[in-house]
Amino acid sequence: MFGTRLQEAMAEHGPLCVGIDPHDHLLEAWGLPRTAAGVREFALRTVSELAGGVAAVKPQSAFFEQYGSAGVAVLEETLAACREKDLISVLDIKRGDIGSTMGAYARAYLDPVSALAADSITVSPYLGVGALDPAFDLAEEHDRGVFVLALTSNPEGAEIQHARRTADGGSADGFGDSVAGSIVSHVAARNAGEPAGRFGLVVGATIGSAARDLGFDPSECGGPILAPGVGAQGAGIRELVEVFGEPAIAANQILATTSRAVLGAGPQGLRTAAAALNTSLTQLR
Repeated sequence: MFGTRLQEAMAEHGPLCVGIDPHDHLLEAWGLPRTAAGVREFALRTVSELAGGVAAVKPQSAFFEQYGSAGVAVLEETLAACREKDLISVLDIKRGDIGSTMGAYARAYLDPVSALAADSITVSPYLGVGALDPAFDLAEEHDRGVFVLALTSNPEGAEIQHARRTADGGSADGFGDSVAGSIVSHVAARNAGEPAGRFGLVVGATIGSAARDLGFDPSECGGPILAPGVGAQGAGIRELVEVFGEPAIAANQILATTSRAVLGAGPQGLRTAAAALNTSLTQLR
């Protein structure tokens, strides 16, 4: 089961997930060209250095796609390297569509016959959580994971995520269930009966008391929670406790995600930077 495999990786290697985000300034700092070849060196070096030291890595698809077919080929190679190193991959693609289109996305990223298949992916539920069923179904069929956007840290997200639904499907401030809360409920229903669910959430580590203010607990989803924002974006131990509470952290449910805090250490310092951050997170747990 993906959920069990992820929990075991977090227990063995700590709860840290490192994003593979080859920003232009990071390529430059690493002495690499802003080309697909530079991204290839960046990504494969990151996988090689971090395998066995962190629970997972999270390649951001957009940074590969911007180089066209050559960049997508590098993404394929990066995912293959993760499989070879037995390093769990969370492909950050945030796909979300309807019908056969969502089915095609699911096959591209969750079917093991695809060169772009990852251990897990991120998806967007804002065309309706039910529209994600092809991804959920294929993840179950092929033992993959899916992380659904619920409460993100960007200020614009609150306009939709914090909105409340009325009984007739409309919306009104202060009345009905929040959109984010309904997403948690849908994911929890998908995980029902599983000791370690394969379906998780994306909840920003910098959102403070937002979930509590909206009246729900993200940990009720029954699966892992991907928590971006640790490190350079401002979240540390205190922020993680504020957002998720000590029980969720103690239960090894929070996969804390960072990018620049580790990648900024350069190719020679990747392992040391990841180990230091992982140690602080493990002590918290």
